[in-house]
Amino acid sequence: MAPFALLLNSALNNQLGADPAKTIVDELGSWAMNFLWITLAITPARRVLGWRKPLLFRRMMGLYAFFYAVLHLLAVATFILGLRADLIVREVSERPYVIAGFAAFLLLIPLAVTSTRDWQARLGRRWRTLHLLVFPAALLVLLHFVWLIRASYAEATFYTILLAFLLGIRLYISRRRRY
Repeated sequence: MAPFALLLNSALNNQLGADPAKTIVDELGSWAMNFLWITLAITPARRVLGWRKPLLFRRMMGLYAFFYAVLHLLAVATFILGLRADLIVREVSERPYVIAGFAAFLLLIPLAVTSTRDWQARLGRRWRTLHLLVFPAALLVLLHFVWLIRASYAEATFYTILLAFLLGIRLYISRRRRY
């Protein structure tokens, strides 16, 4: 919640720069992606480094990712599109980066809804299968981000390498466990 508090403080103190709407949208989107990447890093860190404690925070990190994704979506709809349904529909149907971001958001919804132990028990083995949706969601988030870049690709390259590394570790570990 600290990033939200810092953003709110910046807004209240008129420190969001020349385009406050864009700053808010960008910050919320960045934090949604950061928390998603942190969530994806917890299991490999546990397996490779033997850490147990971070596993206790994985659900919370995933829910933070969803929380910031919801705020990002609301900020776009409110500050950029003025809550105009016609503009929202047009953006979602015509712009590839919006389609990718919205598709990622749709994939995150069932993950957030079913994140409780009660849902784990209800769904049994299907819960784990359902939560594999985090991987295509992460790829769509990355695609959304890359398609938005207009200047330097350094940050996009960093996030791409980081995601490839996290997914590569998971793949390596899962293959090693089979043999």
